[in-house]
Amino acid sequence: MTGNHLKWYHHTLHQYLSPDEIKLLMEKSDWRAWGEILHTWLWIAFAFALVGFFPNPLTVMVSLFILGGKQLACAIILHDCSHESMFKSRRLNHFVGSWLGAYPILNDLEKYKPYHVQHHIHTGMDDDPDLPLTQGYPTTSLSMLRKFVRDFFGLSGLKSNFGLIMMQLGLMKYALNGKAEWVSVRGKSVVDLVSKGIRNLGGPLVSNVILFLILLALGSPWLYLLWIGALLTTYNFCIRVRSIAEHSMVLDRTNPHQNTRTTYANFLERMLFAPHHVNYHSEHHLCMGIPSYNLPRMHKMLLQRGYYKDGTLATNYSSIVKLAMAKN
Repeated sequence: MTGNHLKWYHHTLHQYLSPDEIKLLMEKSDWRAWGEILHTWLWIAFAFALVGFFPNPLTVMVSLFILGGKQLACAIILHDCSHESMFKSRRLNHFVGSWLGAYPILNDLEKYKPYHVQHHIHTGMDDDPDLPLTQGYPTTSLSMLRKFVRDFFGLSGLKSNFGLIMMQLGLMKYALNGKAEWVSVRGKSVVDLVSKGIRNLGGPLVSNVILFLILLALGSPWLYLLWIGALLTTYNFCIRVRSIAEHSMVLDRTNPHQNTRTTYANFLERMLFAPHHVNYHSEHHLCMGIPSYNLPRMHKMLLQRGYYKDGTLATNYSSIVKLAMAKN
């Protein structure tokens, strides 16, 4: 098997689904897409309102977990719109994916898109840019505890957000795998670096200022600290568990039928780790152009037709976490 799995995906997709079924699953609905967006941002509003009306340590903790999960949802909006699979219009995918997905979490759709395509082409192979996120499991319970402690105390968040800012400034190569690769600035003037930084950071800054101003207009600007707090803590926890579930501890990371996992999720797991049907990850890799809101239907078809006799399927996220810390 070569590093390029796209031909295998295309061939296998047509083994399990007819051309008419694929066409039906590929149909995009702007109404359903907006429903997905509204769902995420209403939960974000609820998380702020919960603390705004009932400020106490318990509501702050609940809000931080909700916001962490919904910041992951913003990342999935970025992801889906980078595939142009959410809305019918390419322009609308770019606009929504940027302003309601990428920018609030300091990311960038244009940089993300070519990076993420390489993950689909080389999933599980040595050239997969996301491989560092999924290697090293299973690990010991103590090692996993240390990882979660780094997440919850903001160490992971400080590192990842510092990296994102450096990438936006053009000082680091864009990558979301935790590897820092500095870019040479030799021959570039300070004016060039500053202008590029302002240009690249403009969207994230404006979107976060808008969020702050909305809270200010509502009389509670201090609630914005919850957004920053979640971005540094619970968001990283949610990303970690989601990444482990998708591609870690699979039967064969070089086999496209077995290197990606679909995981069933209950309400709480959907809130934290599986927004916008991202848990149907085998289906997404099999055909990355299918809108996320059609993936549950696609999953039922594949399940009935035997795809998961060789595929990778998990009953819940808690079982994945247990498996990830099962090393003696």
